[in-house]
Amino acid sequence: MAKRRACMLAYTFYETDGRVMRYAEALAQSGTEVEAIVLRRAGQPREEVVNGVRVLRIQERKKNEKTRYTYLWRITQFLLRSMVTVTRRHLKRRFDLIHVHSVPDFEIFAAALPKALGAKLILDIHDIVPEFYAAKFKVSNRSWVFRALLLVERLSTAFADHVIISNDLWRDKITRRSVPENKCSAIINYPDVTIFHPGLRARRSDGKFVVVYPGTLNWHQGVDLAVRAIARVAGQIPGVEFHIYGEGPAKPELQALVLELNLSHVVSIREPLPIRAIAQTMADADLGVVPKRDEGFGGEAFSTKILEFMALGVPLVVAETRIDRYYFNETQLKFFRAGDDADLARAILEIYRDSSASMGRAVRALVSANAASWAERKGEYLRLVNRLVAGGI
Repeated sequence: MAKRRACMLAYTFYETDGRVMRYAEALAQSGTEVEAIVLRRAGQPREEVVNGVRVLRIQERKKNEKTRYTYLWRITQFLLRSMVTVTRRHLKRRFDLIHVHSVPDFEIFAAALPKALGAKLILDIHDIVPEFYAAKFKVSNRSWVFRALLLVERLSTAFADHVIISNDLWRDKITRRSVPENKCSAIINYPDVTIFHPGLRARRSDGKFVVVYPGTLNWHQGVDLAVRAIARVAGQIPGVEFHIYGEGPAKPELQALVLELNLSHVVSIREPLPIRAIAQTMADADLGVVPKRDEGFGGEAFSTKILEFMALGVPLVVAETRIDRYYFNETQLKFFRAGDDADLARAILEIYRDSSASMGRAVRALVSANAASWAERKGEYLRLVNRLVAGGI
């Protein structure tokens, strides 16, 4: 029998996107031949094999979009380039499955010809697009743009054979407005415990207290709140440092804030790292912070970094948002009032001053993360793929 073939289409950097990587590697490990069509950073090879997955990088990108027009132009370019690439490769050797990752939803139409020729399509919605766009560009939910994005969502999900969405709150929302319930699955961004595990942690003896934020630098992520909180505690925690790993449109404002608060000796903004390198960096932290704002999109967006810190056994402080209250509780991590940098500072100080209590929470969190790991849940995805390719929904 011919070997099953699958393709990941994603407007993302493969080596830093754990969600795309986990799906691709799970399929490769199951015996499927997998390709990933993705973005490229400057200096990266256009094509290479990564852990059994052939990665094709077709377009460079910097996460510095300041206007909606720049953002739309870049994703439209990717749509056209990925359409040409996936069509050519499908005509050469047909794909059984094409797994399309959103943002944007309409990237699903890049696989139009392969679908017509028999390939099954999954649309995987990492971020629910109308709300994501409204948060990114400060657009009203009553605007014509928001309504247009809702229409695109309905058309894109209708074109897919199955829809995956990244948390249960969003599944409830999208099945009310766009997708039949039997065509939609919620699969959160589970940690890969072969990468994120407590064996990476080692006791440091440098006298520092290192706080780490790894992730995208958007306004709704609230990283500026964490910078202000660090300014409040800098004189009370000897050796405190805040390391930010990421890129995004909020980076210039964060750099300016660090200078304004005279924190250059305490706060450093660093380039994002490949997933296995960032796992080690997170493991070396004394505290992880996820400071999202609880406003619209931010309040409902699930942060995989929470489960990854938990899987590493690192103490964690998290904004009290609707989505995080849905999945977590105070026995696993410490909450602070979302949007309140003074309350975040209080939480950081409490964790620093009571290390035994914070480590107790970290141990309980580790148990929960192992129960919710990708190793435990990837079977759901593989069964879904088998049903689709065999002709089910």
